Amino acid sequence: MSPPRIPPIQCLLAFEAVARLRSVSLAAEELSVTPSAVSHRIKQLETQLGLKLFSRDFGLSEDGKAYLPPVRQGLKSLQQVPGHASGKSQGTRLRLAVTPTFSRQILLPRLALFRHAYPEIELIMQVSIPLMDVKAEDADLEIRYGTGPYAGLEQRRILSDALTPVCSPEYLHEFGPFEGFDSAADIGRARLIRSPLDPWSTWFQAHGIELDEPRAGAQFNDVGLALDAAAAGFGVALMRMKLGTMWLDSGRLLRLSPHTVPSPFHHFLCWKPGAMERWECAAFADWLTRALA
Repeated sequence: MSPPRIPPIQCLLAFEAVARLRSVSLAAEELSVTPSAVSHRIKQLETQLGLKLFSRDFGLSEDGKAYLPPVRQGLKSLQQVPGHASGKSQGTRLRLAVTPTFSRQILLPRLALFRHAYPEIELIMQVSIPLMDVKAEDADLEIRYGTGPYAGLEQRRILSDALTPVCSPEYLHEFGPFEGFDSAADIGRARLIRSPLDPWSTWFQAHGIELDEPRAGAQFNDVGLALDAAAAGFGVALMRMKLGTMWLDSGRLLRLSPHTVPSPFHHFLCWKPGAMERWECAAFADWLTRALA
């Protein structure tokens, strides 16, 4: 059986350009051809591969998303001319601002996959403060935590989560048991760890508990710090299930209820209009969306 025929280079260039720019017209302008020629090249590539590479509005299909990284790597290799450059070429820099616990618990464990797929992208990360949307420097992409939408930015919701109350085994042994933590009597016996990132009113309202948001007790503006405090015996925290997996799996925290309630806050990937015309921004956005699907 003969090996698969390598697609024509002009078809691969057209595919990469449309995937990056999300526009046949812009791709045609970049490649100095007509939009019709770009469309024909994409059709020729799809026919040869037997795959549908794009969905509506020039978004990549699942096959297109899988095919794009090797195409980009192949085109990059073809650009390396012997004797034309000495030493290691500088990568394409992508500046990312991300909230702390999302970075540690969600992004970093997956980041090796991005580095393998896009070794030419040099990722520069900085911390942003959730809800306040404060960061030290300007960023190409930003992961924000809140309710959205954000004025002046384009955005994509990338992660939603559910909440449940948790505490340390030691705290439960000393102050428990709690019967589901869904009554004013149970809650009144506990020290509640406060955080503006997930207020207790969300849990109260979902269970018809007529209590005000607590005004006393330890308070933290970082999800990870609040969970660490709960693990240290400070009291009961309201935990996001996806961000708190590590604390549960290690046994440092125990659930007080089998139930969860949806959090009103979500994680959004945000960018200034026009940023997705840069291929590295589009590549990271598409990769992160797939990684969290």
